[in-house]
Amino acid sequence: MLKNTDIVFNIETEQEFNSIALDVFKYQFANNKVYRSFCDLLYTHPSDVTKISDIPFLPIEFFKTRKVTCNPQDTATLFTSSGTTGGTTSKHYVSNLDIYTKSFTKGFNYFYGDIENYTVLALLPSYLERKGSSLVYMVNDLIIKSKSKESGFYLDNISELKDTLVSLDSSGKKILLIGVSFALVDLVETYKFKLNNTIIMETGGMKGRRKELIRTELHHILKSGFGVDTIHSEYGMTELLSQAYSDGNGIFKTPPWMKVLTRDTEDPLTLQTHGKAGGLNIVDLANTNSCSFIATQDLGRVFDDNTFEVIGRFDQSDIRGCNLMVL
Repeated sequence: MLKNTDIVFNIETEQEFNSIALDVFKYQFANNKVYRSFCDLLYTHPSDVTKISDIPFLPIEFFKTRKVTCNPQDTATLFTSSGTTGGTTSKHYVSNLDIYTKSFTKGFNYFYGDIENYTVLALLPSYLERKGSSLVYMVNDLIIKSKSKESGFYLDNISELKDTLVSLDSSGKKILLIGVSFALVDLVETYKFKLNNTIIMETGGMKGRRKELIRTELHHILKSGFGVDTIHSEYGMTELLSQAYSDGNGIFKTPPWMKVLTRDTEDPLTLQTHGKAGGLNIVDLANTNSCSFIATQDLGRVFDDNTFEVIGRFDQSDIRGCNLMVL
């Protein structure tokens, strides 16, 4: 692995990001056999790469059929995607869980402050019902770090969740309710709220439990049901070790060690200019021991301030857990 992964989390400037990205590319080219084979097929060698736009982005589908790792003999845990019934799931072989923990802890802190200031309530039934969810791993760790006795997961006990949520919110405590979209909609169809101190964060996707909704419709339902002005969102996936967050209107921001680019939908090797819709390419420098340069199946736009939005998915790509709905 890289000698010092901490430098990834100390990035402060664009120049530092670009320099470390090139170092990570060289490391993964040398140590990740799957990524090296992909680069070889494109006739791309580190000697040819001087900037991020020169770096090949590995199609995310490779995580379904290959072991994408720099340390094939050293796997701390295996994260798997939810997939669809009978579909092939992605597998992410994570060799260092400390890096993942540091990434999501620092990422949350970057956008929301110390997790100890929150009570974390999690409504993630579809994720709890299977093994290998990176989202459950993250949220469970945040629950522990919150040090609040009221923090915890909820599955079918939504009446208890309602009582806890109302009680905590009226007490003035800061609350984070994170949930998969269909479960949040189920909750507000059963109970109505008027919350003042709670962040509602959806992770996207109906998981086949409900008809897919466009984001604006989903957020309208949730804002009305919870009595809040904005709905927050989390953008992450099994193949990544970092998350982007939106504090409203589906506009996401990344932590300093993560960047989103767009590629031409007709030419996957060509990056787009800001503001133009295209396939989303993710640079996740926390993903040092796997692959930090991933071409997703999401469609979106990146803006001049490096925020981005997700506007849908490529045709015939399976609908997955943490990906947002088509606008």
